[in-house]
Amino acid sequence: MQFSDVAAFLMRALFVLNILFAFAIVFLEKKNPSVTWAWLMVLALIPYFGFLLYLLMGQDSRKRYTFTQKAKRDESARKQALDAGLEGLAFMAAQKRFDDPKRFLKIPGAEYLNDLAYLHFVSGHASLTSNNRLMLYHDGVTKFEALFEDIRRAKHFIHMQYYIMNNDGLGNDVIEALATRAKEGIEVCLLVDGMGCWKTPLRLYKPLVDAGGHVSIFLPPHLARINYRNHRKICVVDGTIGYVGGLNIGDEYLGKVDRFGFWRDTHIRIVGNAVKDLELRFAMDWNECSRKFKLAPADVYYPVVPRSEDGVLMQIVSSGPDTARFSIYHGYAKMIAEANKSIFIQTPYFAPDENIFEALRIAALAGLDVRIIIPAHPDHLFVYWASLSYLGELLKAGVRCYQYEKGFIHSKLLLIDGIVASTGTANMDVRSFKLNFEVNAFIYDRATTQKFEAAFHKDLVNCTEMTTEWYTSLGMVTRVKESISRLLSPLL
Repeated sequence: MQFSDVAAFLMRALFVLNILFAFAIVFLEKKNPSVTWAWLMVLALIPYFGFLLYLLMGQDSRKRYTFTQKAKRDESARKQALDAGLEGLAFMAAQKRFDDPKRFLKIPGAEYLNDLAYLHFVSGHASLTSNNRLMLYHDGVTKFEALFEDIRRAKHFIHMQYYIMNNDGLGNDVIEALATRAKEGIEVCLLVDGMGCWKTPLRLYKPLVDAGGHVSIFLPPHLARINYRNHRKICVVDGTIGYVGGLNIGDEYLGKVDRFGFWRDTHIRIVGNAVKDLELRFAMDWNECSRKFKLAPADVYYPVVPRSEDGVLMQIVSSGPDTARFSIYHGYAKMIAEANKSIFIQTPYFAPDENIFEALRIAALAGLDVRIIIPAHPDHLFVYWASLSYLGELLKAGVRCYQYEKGFIHSKLLLIDGIVASTGTANMDVRSFKLNFEVNAFIYDRATTQKFEAAFHKDLVNCTEMTTEWYTSLGMVTRVKESISRLLSPLL
């Protein structure tokens, strides 16, 4: 058989496989229609390689096989922790046993949002805590200064989880600080994502391992599903201090990389009972990855926090392929639907699904003050072009849209009515809503939300407002880019 005959046979075989995958997408996987059309377009435009992308990124059956068991183990671990009789988790156990949760799930001064707290409680296992104190960080320099200080002061343990940990100045400084404490007998566990750190050499972690610390990788690259990334950023120190937000570990997050310049982000430091949910989330992810060292429920991980009624009311909500529901997405949708006055959004990637897109458009048409800030200098062009497509339509409805010019804005923030804030790791896109492992804080506190609003308005000084005139002046080439990127947005 000649080479040309072999090539022709392979081309025909690939074509048949392409058709079979198209049928699988439509009839077997039961995907969202927008996702289905996106995959069909990929298969049509690149018929001989589209099916390879589908194998890597699109097969829901593999997702179900991979993560259903993890969800069961997580549920078992949560029940084990609450049944362990730990005094530090007594408030969580009591809430789970309460006959009528709506009696304690109340938001003073904003009773119309009680249902939001109830939603997170029943669908996201999120306890409601009131004795929390928060520090807000809007850049990496101040956040990491505080984190290094907490690492130095740790008395029992440091549990750290990040999506990206680069082998650069900050990455090495963090490893050195953790190794120093591990040598002194502090328990140190570091969990990183396999895809987020696929460029990071394993030798970066060696000083920490040699010092007695523990390092695990969430779905190493050779096993990882490209689509399903552990995007969470969590740090818990001694069970009393917790960090969550958008900042990873790398020099760019300190504003030291010329490509991005100043890095504008949002991160929070929590002292209070909300830290227990962060620790429980970390422990479930850690135990899924670590074979040698497991975290069992113990008083040292969940210490008693003095009760305070004048603290910040909040819930820690996680979602991802390992949860039964898309809890953060549901929280975003509920917040937007319940807003009475204002909706402020900061996100580096704006590619919402149809429900949130329409809710924002309806809110603007109803006269609410709806504002959205995205980066002017994006790190992913396809997502930026998709964002322009969505924002162009929202502009017509009266949404005010801005591009941040000072550097790169990576902040993930949703504020409504000056009363409720949500911040954490989830972007305003389908990937964060339904594909990535994410964690967010939902904060029911007027003073804290108004601090976020003040920072939001300060950011507007460094923004250029997008107008309908500006948008309509964009050329045909940009329009084509927008159209293609929007069709692919469920996959980006």
